[in-house]
Amino acid sequence: MSEESTSVAGGPVVAAAPVHRDPLALIVRFQSLIGLVLVAIGGIIFSPRRHGEILFLAPDNIANIVRAVSETGIIAIGMTFVIITAGIDLSVGAVLGLSSVVTATMMISGGFGLVPTILAVLMIGTAFGMIQGTISSRFRLEPFIVTLAGLQAARGLALVVSGNQYINISYGDGPGLAPPVFSVLGERLFNNTVPVATIVFIAFAAIATVVLNTTRFGRYVFAVGGNERAARISGVPVSMVKISVYAITGFASALAGIVHAGQFNFGSANDGMGYELTAIAAVVIGGTSLFGGAGSMVGTVAGTIMLGALANILQLNNITPAMQLLATAAIIVLAAVLQSLVRRREGLGR
Repeated sequence: MSEESTSVAGGPVVAAAPVHRDPLALIVRFQSLIGLVLVAIGGIIFSPRRHGEILFLAPDNIANIVRAVSETGIIAIGMTFVIITAGIDLSVGAVLGLSSVVTATMMISGGFGLVPTILAVLMIGTAFGMIQGTISSRFRLEPFIVTLAGLQAARGLALVVSGNQYINISYGDGPGLAPPVFSVLGERLFNNTVPVATIVFIAFAAIATVVLNTTRFGRYVFAVGGNERAARISGVPVSMVKISVYAITGFASALAGIVHAGQFNFGSANDGMGYELTAIAAVVIGGTSLFGGAGSMVGTVAGTIMLGALANILQLNNITPAMQLLATAAIIVLAAVLQSLVRRREGLGR
């Protein structure tokens, strides 16, 4: 027989419909991994050589790639939750800047210790996200508008706190000095090969993956993004879920701000400019649907590393920053177009 057959409790044999997988849907599902492999191959082919060594594959260069993407990767992990619910958060880069400024100010000017500073900054970021989620959900406003206003508010607060000045972080035990342990965020472990910032990124991604894929909250996130009305009828606390995902993004942005301050030893109101677009790009390239209801943390991590590797190989070949932006933009548009085509096919199929 050409088709599989099944029987139901003594009833007639029924031919099961063959399963057809859309090749385009499979490509979209694994587009970040496919893209990462292609960029790696391109990096090897087009990488400059030095004494016969492929610079792209040099351990120091790989470490630089993963270190460079750690901050945007942390933000992208939080952004994945929001985009799965069919939302968006444009304030993440500004919240990173605010968090870096508050981190530096509390330790240098306020004399606070490491733990109180980290807890306070994480609470500020989480509260900022919760406020945005509450406004958007309570007043049924588009997240784009609310978080655009949040971007301006966070930048303004950062300017007020910093006095529009760089706040340098020096380490020591006296007044005006940060705890030396904070400098660990700028170091590398395991024989000086793995940046601490990357460990923070991977650990946060692992926790987020467990939350999204194995908890009731994770199922609620997918349900709200897939069909908000059906989710509400089914008893899903839609407003709570929406507020929570923006709180997670605020937390992620604050965590990235702390890492940023630790890596570069200063805080500035201008930190994180453009990070929101890079994070959104990583999430979309990672296969998370802009229409909501589908996505994965693994894809986001792969998308983040792919963008970092692409930027690195372009830099190694002395390609101008303008061309780097154009290449990134083209990849984002391609990923969005593929998502739209798959969505249309699925709609026609139903």
